[in-house]
Amino acid sequence: MKHLFLGILLLTFFISCKKDESPSESATSKTMLDVAYGSDALQKMDVYLPANRSTANTKVIIMIHGGAWSLGDKSDFNSFVDSLQQRLPDYAIVNINYRLANFGSNNFPTQENDTKASIEYLYSKRSEYFISDKFVLVGASAGAHLALLQAYKYNLPVKIKAVVDFFGPTDMIDLYNNPGSVPQSSIEAIVGATPVSNLSLYESSSPLNFVTNQSCPTIILQGGNDPLVNAVSQSGALKDKLDLFDVVHQFVLYPGKGHGDDWDNGTYFDAFNKIQAFLAANVF
Repeated sequence: MKHLFLGILLLTFFISCKKDESPSESATSKTMLDVAYGSDALQKMDVYLPANRSTANTKVIIMIHGGAWSLGDKSDFNSFVDSLQQRLPDYAIVNINYRLANFGSNNFPTQENDTKASIEYLYSKRSEYFISDKFVLVGASAGAHLALLQAYKYNLPVKIKAVVDFFGPTDMIDLYNNPGSVPQSSIEAIVGATPVSNLSLYESSSPLNFVTNQSCPTIILQGGNDPLVNAVSQSGALKDKLDLFDVVHQFVLYPGKGHGDDWDNGTYFDAFNKIQAFLAANVF
């Protein structure tokens, strides 16, 4: 009996040591590139998981690139990923691709559907990834349009906690009628219709139409001289709608700035300072 007790004691000590040598997966950071959330080659995401994460506390930022719904890649957002990791090290960050409109294929609402599918996939992986259901969306231009649409239009499988809008279109009918430097023909080709031929598609693709008093906190970052997304009829209209429904929001206007490509380091530094403060104040 004495020898049996000693053997059990040694075995327990050995197992304990092995556990110490192999910390649980959630204790270490992890990067997974090109994770498939669908069967198409573009339905991929990069997943950056922080160390010491948990399903109770680890918030998630989902990033959606721009490119007029027909161009761009998640790699365009790599510098944003780095900035957010430095500022918000406890967040998991996910950077998604989606199927691009190709002037005859993948028209609206393909990109909206892919955004929703990526979020459904992440939600289903909460236990495996050790992440919470506190999702934040960040998008630029067309990606911001998709982020706003998802945040305002859908409450399932999860209600988005906050959305960060870098100069995103909010009213597709106005975008078509007052296109700025974007030809109407391009918008028609991407959507797959005109407002006359399919008004309901334009209405259902406009984030502005889905704002309610239950909409999530929103920060809007907009250039005053944006040639693509009008500061007044797009971002300004969203601000007014959020005001009307008393939704928590912040509107940041950078006078003289365009559609992101002419924003200098100081402008982006200020934008990320404001994003960091906004999320700290509104995502719990």
